[in-house]
Amino acid sequence: MSDAWRSIRLGDACLKVGSGATPRGGKESYLKEGPVTLIRSQNVLNDRFSRAGLAYISDEQASLLNNVTVEPYDVLLNITGDSVARCTQVDAEILPARVNQHVAIVRPDPQKLHARFLKYFLVAPQTQQHLLQLASAGATRPALTKAMIEGLPVLAPVTVAEQRAIASVLGALDDKIELNRKICATLEAIAHALYKAWFVDFDPVRAKAEGRDTGLTPELAALFPDRFEGSVMGEIPKGWAMHSLEEAVEVNPANSLAGISETPYLDMANVPTSGYSVGQIISRPVSSGSRFRNGDTLFARITPCLENGKTAFVDFLDEGQVGCGSTEFIVLRPRVPLPAEYGYLLARSEAFRSFAIAKMTGTSGRQRVPVDAIASFFTALPPSVIVEAFAAVIQPSFKRISAAHRESRMLANLRDALLPKLISGEIRVDDIEECADEENSARHPNGLHQYPTAQLDERSARTET
Repeated sequence: MSDAWRSIRLGDACLKVGSGATPRGGKESYLKEGPVTLIRSQNVLNDRFSRAGLAYISDEQASLLNNVTVEPYDVLLNITGDSVARCTQVDAEILPARVNQHVAIVRPDPQKLHARFLKYFLVAPQTQQHLLQLASAGATRPALTKAMIEGLPVLAPVTVAEQRAIASVLGALDDKIELNRKICATLEAIAHALYKAWFVDFDPVRAKAEGRDTGLTPELAALFPDRFEGSVMGEIPKGWAMHSLEEAVEVNPANSLAGISETPYLDMANVPTSGYSVGQIISRPVSSGSRFRNGDTLFARITPCLENGKTAFVDFLDEGQVGCGSTEFIVLRPRVPLPAEYGYLLARSEAFRSFAIAKMTGTSGRQRVPVDAIASFFTALPPSVIVEAFAAVIQPSFKRISAAHRESRMLANLRDALLPKLISGEIRVDDIEECADEENSARHPNGLHQYPTAQLDERSARTET
């Protein structure tokens, strides 16, 4: 270990280590919206702070938890249960906030330990392994005590400035990943809104029927009728037709894997509950299960995955490649002329999800929706000219989303490779900058650099103290 590094007891470098409690009244007292956020273990992920399932409490409840008021840059550590040892920093945009009994606030002294550096130290593989061993030692349920956390030895540069430099290199990668995530969420929300407006609420048709402006260009507006007509499922735009799911979409289409011994595999755990960017994809021998290719939609049919919204749009395979996945996926592939993206937007729609959930059968805890049950779902489809216009609008957004997903996976791999080496002192920030300078000089002899780490460090210093 370099003389410029030292091991410090975490408790000696912190202003606070402590967990919260369940507010009076338990879950029944949580608010859908409220003045104060309650952070729970499900919000603490190693790669980010998740807003999924955030709970809110009243000012009165929050006043009883004032000893666990969350401050900007606080490090949050899960201390009980299956998610024990997961760690992140608070999302400042959700403050004011408190934590419940499953989450500990670890607030380092900024004169001794940089908060973002500490977060990266705690999520490093070797630290995670150590914390999991501590949590499991002699316990029926994994748990980290305050004494365990305070007694944890932290290997860190002596100077906070060097800690900040390390955190800024890793943070620049995470910041770009987070920016990509927000861009993708915005683009997808626009696509969902357009799908709902055109195919569910029939907004352009309704506007024309009522003599209102459609909000579309004259060319697009002209494609839609100005009246409705009856159908077996109620009123639909004139000239449109009701189709069952199996008429509009191939369900579990055949995909041959003849002569292939290994293929990319996606399990249910790595399918998102919102958005369509999947987690880890592994290569494994061909086995039974679902088969899919790029452009297919994977729809979870089993409880609680279906209710939680697990759905994915396949964009991670090579050209012509076939992937495998859980037997609990239903694969949807829209028929021509519907674009591939239609299947994903349909699978995320409230009407389709509610229909599928209502069709679930089986014993408690193992319910699933039969494939033939969802085949009877009906949807109104327009003439092909409107379908083509819809595709022309949404496909560029989906391509941008897919490109951002690929970039984020590359950045995450780079971060994961750098993390243990930077945190242990095996490589230094100066080494990375020297390599970057050499690579940039070779690629851009005119002096225009594409990896401005100094600027990234400066930006991180401005946003963190």
